[in-house]
Amino acid sequence: MLDQNAEKIQKIIVRYVATHSVGLHLALIGGFRYRFMDHSVRVSNDIDYHWDGDLEEKQIKLIDSFERELLPEVSRLLGYSGTVNAGTGPDADSPAVRSINLSFWKENVPYSRIEIPVEITRIACADPMIVRTINGTIYPTASEADMVESKVIAVFNRRILEYRDILDVFLFQSQFVSDSGQRLKRKLEQLKINHAGVKKRISDLNNNPAYHARAIQAVIESQLDSNAAKQLNHAGGPTLVLDTFMRTLKSLLQSGENQ
Repeated sequence: MLDQNAEKIQKIIVRYVATHSVGLHLALIGGFRYRFMDHSVRVSNDIDYHWDGDLEEKQIKLIDSFERELLPEVSRLLGYSGTVNAGTGPDADSPAVRSINLSFWKENVPYSRIEIPVEITRIACADPMIVRTINGTIYPTASEADMVESKVIAVFNRRILEYRDILDVFLFQSQFVSDSGQRLKRKLEQLKINHAGVKKRISDLNNNPAYHARAIQAVIESQLDSNAAKQLNHAGGPTLVLDTFMRTLKSLLQSGENQ
């Protein structure tokens, strides 16, 4: 479970981005967007943004701004020292995402280190960007339908399946719209996610339900608020999540083909 201080820092980060020129038109998306704006019961370690422009250029500008102003603000508000660096490793070389690693700690306090990745990416959107307001601050973000559709696309677009995407679809399934099937079909074509790859992932989910249910259970135990995890486990747990996701996915794909 994410430390409460980590969530406090995350809120400082997203408010900083929303209120400084470096964050103009950056749209908050992903799991923390759900947590922050929609009170999701699932915590999220990283912070994701949609950006239509040059990802590397925005990464460089954010790192500079974070170093000059964000780190001192976190230190002033919460007493944490910090560093900021560009993400490294195989995923950092992806043309579809640029990562920033923020690290925070309290001097002479063991085990106080907090790591918060910030990722700048680009999701397929059928709707214009919207804004949400929280405590007088304006936050650009994607529409509710684009958000939940992006979670379905992530199931097919990630090289390694992240089970949090399946759980988020379960949690926010009510946000699909009547033509989400057709929208998803267009987005998959736009992103050049081929039909064979989609079928392969669906086949794997269908043929290995026990394996995938165990992985979903691990997310339930580690990323859901404790009461929510108990409620979900009582109602059917990972089997319920996976079955609901597969039914929803089947309906969406069939709807997209029939329209």
